[in-house]
Amino acid sequence: MVERLWAAARGRRVPPDMRLTGQRRRRAKEMLRVVDAREAGLTYLAIAEVMFPQHKPDSASWVGSPIRETTIRLARDGLKLVRGGYRLLLRRPRRNR
Repeated sequence: MVERLWAAARGRRVPPDMRLTGQRRRRAKEMLRVVDAREAGLTYLAIAEVMFPQHKPDSASWVGSPIRETTIRLARDGLKLVRGGYRLLLRRPRRNR
């Protein structure tokens, strides 16, 4: 971690933070996009149409759709991040014993 600070202070390329996996970084971006969309007044269905264009959710099957559940979960977890949970991102995951 000190190496990253030192590199930034000296104007060099900052090495990636190894505490966040690529998957966790992508999910955090998705969560923040969904939170921004909700703050702008979009519905979950409208958000899902943009976030998951390959699935084409329609209003007839929306209630039981797994895409709906994923979108709601992204919004819920994103709100936790915005409300201070972002600190948990940088904790190292616990190892299984």
